[in-house]
Amino acid sequence: MKNVSAFIVSLTLFSALSLAANPPHGFRALFNGEDLSGWYGDNPHTSRKADDRAASIKEQQDAFKAHWTVENGELVNDGKGPYATTQREFGDVELMLEYKTVAKADSGVYLRGSPQVQIWDTTEAGGKWDIGADRGSGGLFNNPKEDADTNGKHPLVHADRPFGDWNSLRIRHVGDRIWVWLNEQLVVDRAEFHPFFDKTKPMPARGPIHLQTHGGEIRWRNIYLREIGVEEANRLLRGDEFGTGFQSIFNGRDLEGWTGDTKGKSVSDGILHWSDGSHLYTEKDYSDFVFRFEFKMTPGANNGLAIRSPGTGDPAYVAMCELQILDTESPRYASIDPRQAHGSAYGMAPAHQGYLRPAGEWNFQEVTVKGSTIVVELNGVRILDTDLSEIDDYLADKPHPGKMRASGKIGFAGHGPQHWFQFRGISVKELD
Repeated sequence: MKNVSAFIVSLTLFSALSLAANPPHGFRALFNGEDLSGWYGDNPHTSRKADDRAASIKEQQDAFKAHWTVENGELVNDGKGPYATTQREFGDVELMLEYKTVAKADSGVYLRGSPQVQIWDTTEAGGKWDIGADRGSGGLFNNPKEDADTNGKHPLVHADRPFGDWNSLRIRHVGDRIWVWLNEQLVVDRAEFHPFFDKTKPMPARGPIHLQTHGGEIRWRNIYLREIGVEEANRLLRGDEFGTGFQSIFNGRDLEGWTGDTKGKSVSDGILHWSDGSHLYTEKDYSDFVFRFEFKMTPGANNGLAIRSPGTGDPAYVAMCELQILDTESPRYASIDPRQAHGSAYGMAPAHQGYLRPAGEWNFQEVTVKGSTIVVELNGVRILDTDLSEIDDYLADKPHPGKMRASGKIGFAGHGPQHWFQFRGISVKELD
């Protein structure tokens, strides 16, 4: 992948993008309306299978220039060649664009290099009603067929304009969560965008945008993007949670409702400041629940989230589990076991890594506990999905006698005075 990055960097950068006229406030143009600056060609279905991906991408550039042109401020593809690909990679974004297709077109927008927000010829003559074209464009075509009406695979409404007209897409992508508006109608609402190329891992944290070509002419214009910052991303992930059954369990003024060691803990401006070790628990016990909180930490910090704890003892073993809250990116943790990394059920189940924000930035985490199962979402990405009842291989062969506890307290488990944390937005929704 280093060779791929080096090749992309070697291409012409965004110098011409400043020529694009009048992007919406907060957005920048990805297409300057004059030439292909800022873009290169890559069909990832081809290059990812190649022994040398960089070489494969390099070989696609002549075809890219042959099949992609600019006419009257429009980016035009004749239905052939590799996909138009941004030279830059992006994480959480809002993308706006307009497109117009010809008959029997089948195209889409790839985010972080992953397919796709679907674009159809939705007429019966288009010939693809058997695979969803009758439902309209804007859905997540590669999401699972199971629950297709609710998981974003099929759009919520048919919002396509009459064939031959320009359509507008607005896509908001945060973590693995995605919202899509087609012609100003919401067609995908906070659905999970499932990975395609490697289904064993979550969506990549960053990647390019591809405009797919798929056998018929398609035209694009007014392609604008803004990157979504941490505060907005967390707000979008939290949503209007208090209208969906969540209850705040931290009042932002003091530690009412919490018990344990208050040494080194203080509260101000709605934030729990943590500068010393030992544990702090909810007074109340919980069985099945969804727990949400935001946290930030200093480099190398180490804490944990106790799940169904008795309120005494080491929660990593006597509770159902301790979910790590750890600056895994710090060099001090370079050699730890994967079951000790952030989001992991300590000593039992490893979480996917690479989705923590840099130390000093707020992270949003959601934990769902049902029976013996635990799901952890970090910044909108599902990093852990495990059933502890199926685990019998433990770190250092040390058993976890509490892993099948049916209820208990939720708590934070500090690990020494050198680890500084801040917590806020602590809420829970109990499940039936």
